[in-house]
Amino acid sequence: MNIKFGASLLSWITPVWTPEAGKYAIEKTAGAGFDLIEILLPASMDFNAKQVKQQLKDNHLDAVCSLNLPKEAHIAFHPKTAENLIKQAVDKASELEIDFLGGVLHGGIGVFSGNPLTENEAETIIEVWSKAADHAKERGVDIGIEPINRYETYVCNTAKNVLDLISRTEKDNLFLHLDTFHMNMEENNFYDPIILAGNKLKHIHMTESHRGMLGEGTVNWEELFKALKEINFEGNLVLENFSSSIPGMQQMVSLWQRSPYNDEELALGSLAFMKNHLT
Repeated sequence: MNIKFGASLLSWITPVWTPEAGKYAIEKTAGAGFDLIEILLPASMDFNAKQVKQQLKDNHLDAVCSLNLPKEAHIAFHPKTAENLIKQAVDKASELEIDFLGGVLHGGIGVFSGNPLTENEAETIIEVWSKAADHAKERGVDIGIEPINRYETYVCNTAKNVLDLISRTEKDNLFLHLDTFHMNMEENNFYDPIILAGNKLKHIHMTESHRGMLGEGTVNWEELFKALKEINFEGNLVLENFSSSIPGMQQMVSLWQRSPYNDEELALGSLAFMKNHLT
């Protein structure tokens, strides 16, 4: 297996990008011993790629990018807006010399039609993904698409939802990006979706059922790591757990219970947990 261990920007700061906060998160990620940081791009794309690229270099840290489509870029309702935003995110990744963009790229988080995904909506998504994939191909960027739970979207809730749509695009640079928090709600188990994905799985958000310390919730980590070994996983395992010690985090991610760990304890303990399961 060829695995890189990462931490999300959200491991250290709320998802509101500023140059100072970004620099702090990069330094904390490097200091904690991770291989890479996942940079959640702001929808405004107000982001100085040249400056961030230098900060990554200074801290000997790799990076990937992610983007979560906002409500006003829900693909089924606003396909052109969504297409343009994904292409802009690809361009930012390319400026940073980053070859992966993940995230919720099937629909705006929190947008619902009141019904399951229709075939017309699916065709619109396939068209937008195809155009974005072609744009990304020219820039050497792979795109990973993250299914999320039913309370946040009706579009893609499971690995199979994403993989089925990807297969219809016939694009070889579209991949699956899983998140164990959402898998814990939507999948039958943690083994089958990974086996189903095989080499189409590139990126996983590693987070507990309660967003806290890995191993202290209900996620079946034994199943997950067993499946990763069986597919000879090559990609990124990125922490996306949250601590209420970060100002503003409780409000941003509905983390109403006080965390027993601060951000650094959570990151270091979770990194050790992942490494222990892969030795």
